[in-house]
Amino acid sequence: MALIIKSNIRKVVKDLDKENSVSSVADEVEMTLERKVEDILIEGIKRAKANGRRTLQARDL
Repeated sequence: MALIIKSNIRKVVKDLDKENSVSSVADEVEMTLERKVEDILIEGIKRAKANGRRTLQARDL
């Protein structure tokens, strides 16, 4: 799965880092972030199913 795109991570880090103290993003950030997003989605899917819904909603996350 490729939800996370490295170039987008760099842009978001740059936008969020108002002090410009982080100048680069390590390669492993992409993989770790991808795993965390997958875990959040899996838990959301379980919650939607437990509530008898077939639609994943923001509140499930």
